[in-house]
Amino acid sequence: MRYIWKGALAAAAMFAIAGASLPVQAQSACGTDKTIDIAEMTWASAAAIARIHAHILEDGYGCTVEVVSGDTVPTSASMLSKGVPAIAPELWTSSIQEQWQKGLADGKVIELGDAFEGGGIEGWFIPQYFADEHPELKTAEDVIARPDLFPDPEDSGKGRLYSCPPGWACELANTAMFEAYDMKNKGWNLFSPGSGGNLDASISRAFLRKEPIFFYYWGPTAILGKYPSYQLELPPADTAAYECNTSPDCEDPPVPTAWPPSPIKVAVASWIKDEAPAIADYLAGTTMDRDTVSQLVAWGDDNKADAEATAVHFLKENEDVWTKWVTPEIAEKVKAAL
Repeated sequence: MRYIWKGALAAAAMFAIAGASLPVQAQSACGTDKTIDIAEMTWASAAAIARIHAHILEDGYGCTVEVVSGDTVPTSASMLSKGVPAIAPELWTSSIQEQWQKGLADGKVIELGDAFEGGGIEGWFIPQYFADEHPELKTAEDVIARPDLFPDPEDSGKGRLYSCPPGWACELANTAMFEAYDMKNKGWNLFSPGSGGNLDASISRAFLRKEPIFFYYWGPTAILGKYPSYQLELPPADTAAYECNTSPDCEDPPVPTAWPPSPIKVAVASWIKDEAPAIADYLAGTTMDRDTVSQLVAWGDDNKADAEATAVHFLKENEDVWTKWVTPEIAEKVKAAL
């Protein structure tokens, strides 16, 4: 009996050892042994956020993660038809409304919350330092009445509004707003920068020289993270007017309106909610402040850092943000991996 008892103890020990060496997926908080694909979009904020979630899911939850290239239209189409990628952590759904709403109704995809508090922003801006010097400039109308304060470098008798590059959706909106305010007859030129890089360069140059500039921009972005800007007040957002302003087929005259907030969602294929509910719960709590994201991508731009390096910087320097998304045990695992 003594031998048999010792054997039983050995067997028990073996079970304990085996349990300690089970595959990571079987023990982890992930809840699934499937590979979780995360879409890394082509713009800086989305790319960095994808890498942030990849670190937390892999190192903290023990998931098998793969970061895959993506963009709004192809990523959403693939999620709707194939269930991959599993996660799109910064999906701008305004440009895919019809098919996306159908996918939600059919249960193919789920929105777990907003990627950013208040969604994305678009509008007309002036430098904060110039707004401080001219406290009377609060609204778009205030600025439009003073073209002399924002002289066009190539036509100093008129003011210049920096618009969007040709072919961008925001070009239509800016052109319509320019017409709606009759700015041409009020001493203004609408300037097309030719490319996004040229627009950024024009804004950067003005800020570095402490010069006035009146420009369109959107956020969260590195530009708004680097350069404190004042967003001018516009009339309340009118969705119908905005849709007409941006439709080449609309025959109604353009109407002044603020840009409607852009919905930016943390989106997942529906199987994540079913098979990895802990991951769905985690993602539902990852809404970020726009300013935090703008400052993050500004750091990446200033330091010529790629998405991975930017994500690691965030995880090291912004523990006060991301540790609120997870349990202390998960947080410690992520910190240890870093």
